[in-house]
Amino acid sequence: MTTFDQAPASFAEHIPDAELEPEPLDPGQIVSGEPVVTGKVLWESADGKQVRGIWQITPGVVTDTEADELFVVVSGRATVAVENGATLQIGPGDACVLREGDRTTWTVHETLRKAYHISL
Repeated sequence: MTTFDQAPASFAEHIPDAELEPEPLDPGQIVSGEPVVTGKVLWESADGKQVRGIWQITPGVVTDTEADELFVVVSGRATVAVENGATLQIGPGDACVLREGDRTTWTVHETLRKAYHISL
């Protein structure tokens, strides 16, 4: 993880080949299957309120409460059901916006990798 007090130097990361680290999933979030989550923070603001990175999850069904997030799917497919809201079918090339506080159920059909920006 890289944290900056000022604007970071420009850089590029090849998302499909990026090496990711394990990110333990709370067992209480798992609805079915044995999904595994990995990720890599590419940048975080000094105050910790802005985070950019790469995230991946293997097939299964999990629940989550979302942060304010914009992400683009690089590979894989999932259905994201927002409680009292839309059901999103997402796959490669799709941009998705989730609102802070959205309660979601992710049904991951194929290992999904995304690049994200979160505002906390």
